[in-house]
Amino acid sequence: MRKQVDATATTIMLLLCVTWGLQQTAIKAVSGEMSPLFQIAFRSGGSAALVWLVSHFLFRDQWLRGVAWRSGLVVAILFSAEFLLVAEGLRWTTASHMAMFLYTSPLFAAVGLHLARPEERLNLWQWLGVLVAFGGVVLTLSAPPESTAVSPASPNLLLGDFMGLCAGAAWGLTTVVLRTSRLNDAPPAQTLYYQLAGAFLLSAFVVVVTGKTAITVTPLLVVSLSFQTIVVAFISYLVWFWLLRNYLASRLGVLSLMTPLFGIAFGAILLSEPLTWAFLAGGSFVLGGLVLVSRGKRWGRIAACEEPLAPQPAVESSVCER
Repeated sequence: MRKQVDATATTIMLLLCVTWGLQQTAIKAVSGEMSPLFQIAFRSGGSAALVWLVSHFLFRDQWLRGVAWRSGLVVAILFSAEFLLVAEGLRWTTASHMAMFLYTSPLFAAVGLHLARPEERLNLWQWLGVLVAFGGVVLTLSAPPESTAVSPASPNLLLGDFMGLCAGAAWGLTTVVLRTSRLNDAPPAQTLYYQLAGAFLLSAFVVVVTGKTAITVTPLLVVSLSFQTIVVAFISYLVWFWLLRNYLASRLGVLSLMTPLFGIAFGAILLSEPLTWAFLAGGSFVLGGLVLVSRGKRWGRIAACEEPLAPQPAVESSVCER
């Protein structure tokens, strides 16, 4: 039985959100020394190897058979597409914008699961959240390019933002596939390995074909790649899966909404990226919509019951508690 989120889980989630919020800034900060796409390939390959070793020799996981070339291949392609879009999008947009658009993924996951699983259907509150978040996206994208000028790449800012939105969609669809396939019963490390290995193979192929193999080794590049490979793509993902196994996913999902806030803050502080009113207003709508999508099902059940929810384990299976 999964537990309510306690102080330990909250502290861990805070650290995870700081880590995830920093990753776009870490990529963008060293894009001059190594292309974002090459960084994605490097960190994905290194992390995939670490996950495989830990899963087989430390956790002794029993991997499911017969899924590698079916659902495993699908999530590998979607995960690869997500990070290809992130890497290319960061050439045109800011780390702050990328952090916000990437974390629209719960919206796409919620709508996809609504269509794929009857028990995951959205209620009125959640559909309202989808509309509010979508309105925030439209508001942000509709801002005049001159009001969001950030660099010589600013004429293509909308292209980078759109790539970030598509990356969020790919991430959301990955969640749908995981929940509706046999991978839902697979060890977390197996699922993570497929995603990382797929991202490595596709990214490395594109890097070679496009000739984006130039590297200028600097201390900052070494620190950034180590952070991305070991901390983000290896440790943080495995910790996240551990939290999902032990705590209620809906509560963790709400806490994870801190990530784009940290991403926006790091972009502004470390990269001196400007924050326009259009972006801040649109981002507020997106975050508000995500909260409604994450918590809307619980609110809908509260409204349908005569008494508010209370922590009563004996009635955990009632319609108000599920």
